[in-house]
Amino acid sequence: MRRQTQHLHSPISSSHCSSPMASLTLPNHYLPTLLRSHSPNYPSSQNPSLSSTPSNSQFFGLKLSHSPSSSIPSYSFLRTSIFAKVSKGSNPPNFTLKDQNGKNVSLSSFKGKPVVLYFYPADETPGCTKQACAFRDSYEKFKKAGAVVVGISGDNAASHKAFASKYKLPFTLLSDEGNKVRKEWGVPGDFFGSLPGRETYVIDKNGVVQLVYNNQFQPEKHIDETLKILQSL
Repeated sequence: MRRQTQHLHSPISSSHCSSPMASLTLPNHYLPTLLRSHSPNYPSSQNPSLSSTPSNSQFFGLKLSHSPSSSIPSYSFLRTSIFAKVSKGSNPPNFTLKDQNGKNVSLSSFKGKPVVLYFYPADETPGCTKQACAFRDSYEKFKKAGAVVVGISGDNAASHKAFASKYKLPFTLLSDEGNKVRKEWGVPGDFFGSLPGRETYVIDKNGVVQLVYNNQFQPEKHIDETLKILQSL
């Protein structure tokens, strides 16, 4: 009886891992990793599974959906998500999109003036509203620098018009429905492409990119960085 008591209170060794007396408690966030790395091979009829329902979260006003059955993106996908096609010193591709009033606007029409072109996720989301209002509040500084401010998202023209009217935005908003221009420019997404990226380009009067700035978490920083570059042109 004494030997049995000593056995129950002795430290757990590798030989005891299969014993029902040995237990280990881990925080929940370790469980998926542990299961992926060390789950045994069961017959298909006996293979245990974790059941969970898809979860939704809110990030800067955008709903992100997560499903446990989603696969991890491949390395090649990550590369295309991270590396932008338009970079400093390049001549970005031209485009023609509708503005908030339904009029066609081409990038080439701004040649001869500096252009501040910013891609943002969506109208009326907290981060995007904060960024748009920051551009609005500094708009006179951009005008003094001779620059044109243009915002682009995947929202339609009607959404842009309501957004611009509500917050009294004095600059152009372009509708990139289907995100065609965003893809052509190679604007990187966040969270493995689940969230459209927030990226700002400063293009000089000769059509050459002088700044590429990406910051999803501090939208107002885009204004500070672009003004610094414009003052140096």
